Amino acid sequence: MKYIIQILFILTISAQLHAESEIKTAAQADFKYLESLYYHLHRNPELSFHEKKSAKRMAKELRKAGFKVTENVGGYGLVGVIKNGPGPVLMIRADMDGLPVEEKTGLEYASKTQVVDDLGKTVNTMHACGHDIHMAVFVGTARRLAEMKDKWSGTLVMIGQPAEERGAGARAMLNDGLYTRFPRPDYAMGLHVNAALPSGQIGYVEGFELANVDSVDITIPGIGGHGAYPHTTKDPIVLAAQIINALQTLVSREIPPIEAGVVTVGSIHGGTKHNIIPDQVDLQLTVRSYSDETRDTLLAGIKRIAHAQALVMGFPEDKLPLVKVRDEYTPALYNDPPLTRRVTAVLRKQLGGERIVEVKPVMGGEDFSQYGRVEPKVPSFFFWLGAIDPVVIKRSEETGKGLPSLHSAYFAPLPKPTILTGVEAMTAAALDLLNK
Repeated sequence: MKYIIQILFILTISAQLHAESEIKTAAQADFKYLESLYYHLHRNPELSFHEKKSAKRMAKELRKAGFKVTENVGGYGLVGVIKNGPGPVLMIRADMDGLPVEEKTGLEYASKTQVVDDLGKTVNTMHACGHDIHMAVFVGTARRLAEMKDKWSGTLVMIGQPAEERGAGARAMLNDGLYTRFPRPDYAMGLHVNAALPSGQIGYVEGFELANVDSVDITIPGIGGHGAYPHTTKDPIVLAAQIINALQTLVSREIPPIEAGVVTVGSIHGGTKHNIIPDQVDLQLTVRSYSDETRDTLLAGIKRIAHAQALVMGFPEDKLPLVKVRDEYTPALYNDPPLTRRVTAVLRKQLGGERIVEVKPVMGGEDFSQYGRVEPKVPSFFFWLGAIDPVVIKRSEETGKGLPSLHSAYFAPLPKPTILTGVEAMTAAALDLLNK
């Protein structure tokens, strides 16, 4: 019996090593195809909820790989499904939209595309957030898993999502029946390029990785008048200044020091001339947090402070500030700890432990989080894909000159190692979760 167990163990290890080698070899053999696809996508970015051509191309690639594809889910979203016997349902997501940014990388395949935005204005577009890399990895993973159906069992659901940049695409797909019209996932996975990690590395966070993101508008009505006679007015500019200063106490004095929170006033508009006290001032805020409790504290505190400051300054009840939390809320992205540990163990075997690094959570937002929060919750894992040439990172460290960030006109991922690492990582993780 002992020898049988030893033989089975050896066979299992041998099969694992073969699968790891097969993924790597097949991904490398497929790279020329994926590189051509990446260049095409990079040259032709489309804005949020306008991803018509990108979605058509993604649908074509999935159909060619053997998926049953449904288009126009939540806008230009698409869903590809392969049912391959009994087992869990795994959902893998890629986002497709670009940004209204004029590319300045100088790359030979740089985007020169111009489009008309929702306001009727002609703007330059660029994949300044790496969604072109995401789509190339997505297609590469779909092709690998379709060819390795003998290695897994279950259902694979691959979704191309619109409008991540507006924090609205995931919600639109869910509202259009993503979890009712199609197999509901037991696991959800996604990735995002990282503008600070070397290409070839994977970064991960266990637990909260990205933040709750709320946009808040504060309209401050006043009683305008002549700047020389302020006593006859109720000055909304002075009230705006008091509110802005008081808001800073929310994080420093109302949430526990070990919790994270941000309240930033990004825009203030009011007045037209030196000597006129205006009738209104408008503020725009971004509010960030991880836990729902902290989010509730911050949002409630903003309204309380705005109203209280107005009352202190003697504003009448009918002139209290109007505080509106906008609908495009993006919830915090939470990586399920058991799933995170399971997948990162697989990635270490596939890529080597030195290429898998734990990183710190950040206060950015990502609407992939929506997929895990639908009750009953779906265990999710979202990882960072290093995208920057190590030579560029070393030069930055030596000179002290910062790297271009995501959304920068100069953001330029290194395609080959980034795409290959993404395909290897996502394919290996999927094979483990759909273990035959």
